[in-house]
Amino acid sequence: MHDFMNEVKSPLFDGIRPEDRKTILGCLGYHIGTFRKGDVVAIEEETIKHIGIILSGAVDMVKEDIWGNKTVLVRMRKDEMFGETFACGSDNTSLVTFLVSEDAEIMFVPFARVMRSCTMACAFHHQLIENMVRIIAAKNRDLMRKVEVVSKRTIREKLLTYLSIQAQVQDSRYFEIPLSRVELADYLCVDRSALTREMVKMKEEGLIDYDRNCFRVC
Repeated sequence: MHDFMNEVKSPLFDGIRPEDRKTILGCLGYHIGTFRKGDVVAIEEETIKHIGIILSGAVDMVKEDIWGNKTVLVRMRKDEMFGETFACGSDNTSLVTFLVSEDAEIMFVPFARVMRSCTMACAFHHQLIENMVRIIAAKNRDLMRKVEVVSKRTIREKLLTYLSIQAQVQDSRYFEIPLSRVELADYLCVDRSALTREMVKMKEEGLIDYDRNCFRVC
């Protein structure tokens, strides 16, 4: 069993001691995959039966339209999880593609075995199930925030809504966002150059101030 379990900070294992994680992973039957930048972990319309936990690197959730235009919905990094939204439904077909954006090592765990207590009746398996439900609920909340942002008509409205949410989440008018300019443009579903121009205008008008990823809502 890998010693890396002592370092995994995934919320899936919250409340479970590292030594117990080793036991429960033995029951779950996980495997680990290594991927290079540009590799596809799962493609749209593929059946998803495993959840992925990122041990290193980064994975993008990408949506492609019929004309081949790709939109990065979210970028996930170390200890974040993906695939559970599709694995938990009656229809396990993925509606997006999971693409490696930085060389990655990923742990894959069968979703069905997470949600069902094993034959060994591990005392901590119930904690694992509770953690999974909390993660799915939190991601649904994040999705609602995303809908709130992208439903705005203008770049300024989208950006102000996003920054307002970040200020509320971090409970401060001074905060740092987890996205680069390219990632922010993808998240807002806008052109990066247009976003940069709008940010400069908003700074000149005294609406916001920023230095790289650090922002202040005026």
